[in-house]
Amino acid sequence: MSDKITTCLWFDTEGEEAARFYCTLFPNSRIVGVSHYGEAGPREAGTVLTVDFELDGRPYVALNGGPDHPFTEAVSFQISCADQDEVDRYWEVLTADGGEEGPCGWVKDRFGLSWQVVPDVMPELLTDPDPDRANRAMAAMMKMGKLDIAALRAAADGA
Repeated sequence: MSDKITTCLWFDTEGEEAARFYCTLFPNSRIVGVSHYGEAGPREAGTVLTVDFELDGRPYVALNGGPDHPFTEAVSFQISCADQDEVDRYWEVLTADGGEEGPCGWVKDRFGLSWQVVPDVMPELLTDPDPDRANRAMAAMMKMGKLDIAALRAAADGA
C-alpha cells in the first residue's frame, strides 16, 4: 500500500499547458510524464489525458477530463511568501493573461484555479497575543486584494 497522496486537478483540455505554467513558478518543479487518450476514448485518440508533474517536489496530476467539473474557490493552493517582492511576483504572474484578482490575497489563475498569496508574516499578525493588534491586522486584510505587508504591519500597530 502506498503512503503517497497525489492531488489531481481536473481540466477541460488545458492540463498540459497549466502544468507547464505551474512548473515555471516554483523551484524543484518538473513534468514527469504525459499520457494520451487511446482509441477507446472518450476523447480523440492522441490528445493529452494526464500530465504527471511536480511542484517544489510534490506530485500532482493534471487530468483533461472535460468541462464537467470546473474549479471553485472551495479548493485553493496557498503560497507562503517571504517578502513583498515575492507577493508581488506571484500576484502578477497568476493574474496575467486572464487571471482574476480576488479579496484578501486570493487570486484565480487563467485556468480558474484559486491561489492564496500570503506573506509569511500573516499568521504572526493574525495570532498576535494582543487581540487588538490581531483584530486591526484582520480588518486591514479584509479590505485588501493583494496583501501589502507594510500596510498590514502599520494597521496592527494602530497607525
